[in-house]
This record gives sequence, structure tokens and C-alpha cells, in this order.
Amino acid sequence: MNIAVASGKGGTGKTFLATNLAKVISQQQKIPVCYLDGDVEEPNGHIFLKPDFKFEQSVSIPVPQVDDQKCTYCGKCSEVCQFNAIIVAKQKVLVFPELCHGCGSCSYFCPSQAIAEKPRVIGKIQQGYSGKLNCYQGELNLGEPMPVPVINDLTGKMDKNNINIFDCPPGTSCSLIAALSKSDYVILVTESTPFGLHDLKLSVEVVKKLALPCSVVVNRTSGNTDLIDNYCNQENLNILAKINDDRKISQIYARGELVIDYPEYSKIFHNIVEKINLEG
Repeated sequence: MNIAVASGKGGTGKTFLATNLAKVISQQQKIPVCYLDGDVEEPNGHIFLKPDFKFEQSVSIPVPQVDDQKCTYCGKCSEVCQFNAIIVAKQKVLVFPELCHGCGSCSYFCPSQAIAEKPRVIGKIQQGYSGKLNCYQGELNLGEPMPVPVINDLTGKMDKNNINIFDCPPGTSCSLIAALSKSDYVILVTESTPFGLHDLKLSVEVVKKLALPCSVVVNRTSGNTDLIDNYCNQENLNILAKINDDRKISQIYARGELVIDYPEYSKIFHNIVEKINLEG
């Protein structure tokens, strides 16, 4: 089963939920469990799980390389590029690698076969273990604008024989779509505030478009959750848990620890696992 943990905005507690949930499941299940940190622009699951990374591979995209001796400067490559990554001047072809999406249109349509493709490294994927829990982390290089290729390579590490917990990037952009591409079930993390409700609605719309089942976890509640409760009732969404705005949880999190190591909080995540099993 591939479980995605997502949120409409950053800072709701998505990684808090994903890391603790992955660790609990790895302790309970005989099936191998894998945690994948898909927030590739700022992965921080490793702070809490502390995996010993042993494996690393680079992630690259193909970018055009023009052979000036073959090029006739016809402009076809610039015409077909939808991202303005290649421009033909009078006797010069300018390539902007950071804008290139690696689609290959320029080389495919070049009538003189003057364009080849070379790999350009944009990030990396690391792998290691935290106890029995297999951990993957994607990381986009600083300054790179496109996280999707790294996320796509990371989803490729999801073994169908495992239980995979995918810590998605925040928001509802193309990064989230890529992260949900192989998911069976989505947990949406939100807060009981007007902003939390607004971003939850956006997330639910995306998940519904992808026809994926989903449930909600309300984090940092201060007692009144009517805003979220009413919306979830309207949309027939199950609320898996409501986690209080507890100072001790904040202190544990700030120390880079997992709250499941504290008995008074571990039951929250055991209950979530039971509810997921029931829904599955």
C-alpha cells in the first residue's frame, strides 16, 4: 500500500505525521516499510528518523547540445520549445539549461540532426535505514527550479511489496501531482483555522481529480474544530485524528525526536494505523 501524506500549505505538521506514522507501522508490520521524503526542496524527515544513508545517486535531465557545424539556424528548435529554453539568433543558438524541461522536442524536430542531448544533474536521492525502516530522501540542488524530475525518480523507488509512506511536498502544484502519481491512499494534514480550511479545500479538489481515497488529520487543535468538522461532513471525509496544540509535543519536535517514543502520544498514531487498516 502506498500512503501519501500531503497538505495544502507548509507548516501544518505533514512531516511530523509522516515520520511518526512510518516508524509506528515499521514496528507493527512484518511487511517491509519504506519512508520517502518527497519534499525535495527542503527535506527534513532525516532529522527525526536519523537514517544512516549508505547509497546516493544523482538525478539529471537531458538538455540540448548544439553542433554548430551541422546547424543551419532554421529556428525549428526554438519554434517547438514551449519553455523558451533555446533561442536561435542570426548565427548562434542560445541554450538556457535552467529553463529546459528535458522533453526532447528540439532534438526530435531538428531537420539537420544538429542537436544531441546531454545529462544535467539537478539533484540527488539518498537511501539508508532507521532501524527496520527503509528511508529514501530526494534533494533538489540549490537554485534549481524544477523539483518534479527528482520526485519522479523518488516515486520509482516505491516497491509494490512494501508499505510506502510518501512525505509529499506542500501545496497543490505539479510537485504534488507527481508525488501522488503512485499513491493508493492520501492523508491530508490541516489546521483548525480559516487558512487551514482554505488550503484543505484545494488539496481535496486535487485528490478528487485524481480519484484517490483520502482522510484528514487535524493538527495543533486548540479545542474548536467546527470549521474543519463541518467541511469534512459535507465532503464525506473521515477525520483520522485530532492532535492537540500541546507544548510538550512542540518541545519534542524541536529536539528532533519522534513523539511515538512517549507513551502518552504513541497511541494517537496506533489509532491512525488501525483506522487506515479498517478503511483499506
